[in-house]
Amino acid sequence: MIIEANELSKRYKMPKRKPGIVGGLKNIFHKEYEEIIALDKICFEVKEGELVGYIGPNGAGKSTTIKILSGILTPDSGECRVLGKVPYKERIDYVKDIGVVFGQRTQLWWDLPVIDSFELLKDIYKIPLGDYLKIKKELITWLDLESFINTPVRQLSLGQKMRCELAASLLHSPKILFLDEPTIGLDAISKLSVREFIKKLNKERGVTVILTTHDMDDIESLCNRVIVIGKGKILLDGSLQSLRNTVSKDRRLILDYDGGNGGISILGATPISKENNRLVIDFNPDIITPADLITTLSTQYKIKDILIENPAIEEIIAKLYGEFNI
Repeated sequence: MIIEANELSKRYKMPKRKPGIVGGLKNIFHKEYEEIIALDKICFEVKEGELVGYIGPNGAGKSTTIKILSGILTPDSGECRVLGKVPYKERIDYVKDIGVVFGQRTQLWWDLPVIDSFELLKDIYKIPLGDYLKIKKELITWLDLESFINTPVRQLSLGQKMRCELAASLLHSPKILFLDEPTIGLDAISKLSVREFIKKLNKERGVTVILTTHDMDDIESLCNRVIVIGKGKILLDGSLQSLRNTVSKDRRLILDYDGGNGGISILGATPISKENNRLVIDFNPDIITPADLITTLSTQYKIKDILIENPAIEEIIAKLYGEFNI
């Protein structure tokens, strides 16, 4: 295994703040704290070359996990090994093998042209000149950076900046890439560009990727495996399909019709909406097959078009959080 996390735990002490002037004075002379459990004995393993989605609500422990795995934080208990090293104990030797992108932080110098930041990172990571020139050329081509590579970072759009952040994190050819909200705030075109690059990097270079995001389209388009965390605990670890089956086996039928107004009372089928000549039904294929459902509906409606799909992954995740009271 390229990543091994064994019973990692992390707690924080947060000061309690009382409202008002009197409360403010009490806070000065008598501080009270509450303990926040960020991680509670989490365990998981990641194989080389996997692209894993690490998802959960705000405050679930995602960023804390990434910071421990990248060597920024030290856990209170438990241990982890990445590439055979303990990240927070062997950080200087370890960081040459990983790349990290935090969507709301930067490793580029704000007032300098992008290419100058790349040159500085070359020296920091002690990348041989020949290797640097080769990988720089590939990244500029892959991420289409040529038109703004000489532009100061502060003048870039958010999408351009994120593509440069990805390139900067890969100049030293890391074996593992940690991505924390890499598409946050990006427009649709920029998101597609970043997704395609991550997919290409994983398939063609075999780079192991751990992706945390609230954008479920990122997860659905990129990840075959998801780890769901909530309240510092691992709730589920498996494929997207196993996640769907764990929460609900339902599929969704969308029917457009020209006429008909039959009642919807079919065993194994639940109507979701019916408006503007469009009927949306969730159904359990273990109870009623798609063919039988369509046959029944065709006796009640003049069918124009039919689409069968899985419910949106956001709905599945929301149901999972509901089951765990998160």
